[in-house]
Amino acid sequence: MLSIKRLYQVEPSLAKQASPDYNIKSMRKKIAIIGAGNVGATAAQLIAQASLADVVILDVASDIAKGKALDILEACPLWNSSVSVNGTGDYEETRNSDIVVITAGFARKPGMSRDDLLKVNADVVRGIATKISETSPDAIVIVVTNPMDVMAYLTYKVTGFHHKRVIGMGGVLDAARLKAFAAMQLKVSPLDITAIVFGGHGDAMVPVARYISVAGIPITELLPEDRINGLIERTRFGGAEIVGLLKTGSAFYAPAASITEMVKAILNDEKRIMPCSAYLTGEYGMDDVYTGVPVRLSRDGIDEIIELKLTPEERSAFLLSADAVKGAIKKLQI
Repeated sequence: MLSIKRLYQVEPSLAKQASPDYNIKSMRKKIAIIGAGNVGATAAQLIAQASLADVVILDVASDIAKGKALDILEACPLWNSSVSVNGTGDYEETRNSDIVVITAGFARKPGMSRDDLLKVNADVVRGIATKISETSPDAIVIVVTNPMDVMAYLTYKVTGFHHKRVIGMGGVLDAARLKAFAAMQLKVSPLDITAIVFGGHGDAMVPVARYISVAGIPITELLPEDRINGLIERTRFGGAEIVGLLKTGSAFYAPAASITEMVKAILNDEKRIMPCSAYLTGEYGMDDVYTGVPVRLSRDGIDEIIELKLTPEERSAFLLSADAVKGAIKKLQI
């Protein structure tokens, strides 16, 4: 009769036959989240809860990263998740990540715009991008830190990665807000609503009414123009509305959920069409700028930028939004 010890012991002869590269844990993908604040920690929670990948949370305040990671790890048995979740202050522990999410930086306070964060967050992101290029040179990078389009551009330049592997998150969040507000107005499920938001992730974003639909029905058939414009205006200032209510912080549940949707689309090679901040090389008549456009996401990052027809008015608003991003990029003197 085999003893318990004997039952779980691997025969030396069998161990020699096994491939030295075989490791169950290593078969899972690895996500590094830089920044253990509300957005980063909540994204880590959602990724772990969905068993999408092993997660490493990194923060300069390493004990906070370790504490939040441990808390999430202890919840994993309740979620039937077996992923690993670690916290650290050492970039070596993020080495060879498949996806790196940059959330670190200072959050907005009431009265601040995303552009007010430009100088303070540029130094933070520049340092992170340098470390990423050294430790995870093959990673896809999702940039969340505001002003997001400018920080995505900075990350692209500093890492030297192909632009299809550096993606800004904002459009997914803006579209989600628009869907939520439209669902409230129409008293329908947000699952039936599709929306595309163009331009920078800021007050000059361009939600296009013609590309908002409810179960395939154009929203223009369901709501009058003034109410549609009200939805669009609320979406533009959706982040500021939450900042004003929270007083001492900014949104994090919806941004974290947006990150998770992008991570899922990339890891599972879903080829989802999502509005993201992408580097343009002539698309929509623009060049050398990150701005929100519909893209197809796959395991390679951005497979394709989808070019849609815009009216002269829509195009004008889109160019104005992209020009605002270009103006902020010039201030960085990259």
